[in-house]
Amino acid sequence: MATTLIKNARIVNEGKIYHADVFIKGKFIEKIGTQGISMPADRIINAEGKFLIPGAIDDQVHFREPGLTHKGEIYTEAKAAVVGGVTTYMEMPNTSPSATTIDLLEQKYHRASEVSLANYSFFMGTTNTNLEELLKVDERKVCGVKIFMGSSTGDMLVDDPQALENIFSKVKTLIATHCEDDPMIKRNAAEFKEKYGEDLDAKYHPLIRSAEACYSSSSFAVGLAKKHGTRLHILHISTAKELELFRNDIPLVEKKITAEACIHHLWFNDGDYESKGNFIKWNPAVKTKEDSEAIFNAVLDGRIDVIATDHAPHTIEEKSQSYINAPSGGPLVQHSVLAMFDFYKKGKISLEKIVEKMSHNVAILFEIDRRGFIREGFYADLVLVDPNQSTKVTKESLLYKCGWSPFEGHEFSSAITHTFVNGNLVFENGNIDESSKGMRVLFNR
Repeated sequence: MATTLIKNARIVNEGKIYHADVFIKGKFIEKIGTQGISMPADRIINAEGKFLIPGAIDDQVHFREPGLTHKGEIYTEAKAAVVGGVTTYMEMPNTSPSATTIDLLEQKYHRASEVSLANYSFFMGTTNTNLEELLKVDERKVCGVKIFMGSSTGDMLVDDPQALENIFSKVKTLIATHCEDDPMIKRNAAEFKEKYGEDLDAKYHPLIRSAEACYSSSSFAVGLAKKHGTRLHILHISTAKELELFRNDIPLVEKKITAEACIHHLWFNDGDYESKGNFIKWNPAVKTKEDSEAIFNAVLDGRIDVIATDHAPHTIEEKSQSYINAPSGGPLVQHSVLAMFDFYKKGKISLEKIVEKMSHNVAILFEIDRRGFIREGFYADLVLVDPNQSTKVTKESLLYKCGWSPFEGHEFSSAITHTFVNGNLVFENGNIDESSKGMRVLFNR
């Protein structure tokens, strides 16, 4: 088995930063040595001055395959993820066709095994009528079940009260939800169209997809989860009001209801619509500066458990349409770790907390097998970050198939220099090795 020795790294792991060497053998971390390691290795990397972190685990991405591959593909988006320090992702079911049967879900796993440079898992999708398929999910092999309790593609909006009762009461694996009150949003949209006509501006997006619509749906989901004892994970929290739904007075392992924050809700606010327009149009919407600051504080105090991206590419042509016609979503997975390191450089968050929210807690929350930590015997999903080297976001540097980023023109204050996936050095100083593919993630459930 191939061996790699990482020397002189500043390891960020489990609430500490310390100097150590790491010896990788095959897919796994074999030894961590705070007094140095002198074992012979096929490759030796001098990590002096760099931080070694566990690879980020992004629990919400849309890689668009199958059926929407003009926007993105598993191959292109997973490659961007690896370059961005994301070694594992969990992909959403609203593709075409939607992954709402076991057969369709397994087709996505097969495709990823052929082309994905990062490790992968795929959510099973829900409809108002596919409970029988949901009950077939093997929770050791699938990250969870996804419910769109807000508008989605195809027939994936689950709005039948009895269907929701059945899913929350009978599905035993983790349920992840997109929470927005669809009837409320439709009423808001009709009112704004009547007032301003069809030529609406993107600045109205957070008023149409309002804070009230988010809270109405999130609180409803939490109520169902409490009623049935469901394991519920609410994705992309976008409002200060929703934060009252979550606890920080018990350890994560004891929580039945957890929450996620996304990079764009931490980085942008409604003042950015003037310059970014549809290119920061997401669902749920980017809202006020006060909402963004409250979400950040909830990340710090433990009410929000993980940080992800909701990476959701669309073409430039699609996003350049009028606000009404432009789809929601944007690409983020290549720069999520660097964005958080920028927050660290500004003194807003510690490196230990970044690693906790992007790696450790995702592994704990989903009960991932041997990932998310730098530990002997764990998979060597590792990332080296140079805090003294900057990264300029240019169109030429982007690996997304859609070819744009809301961060274009920004210069991040750190750089990712190496990414290991299952012990394989997939990315090194701008060079990508595609000879090995990622693995299907398993869960200790």
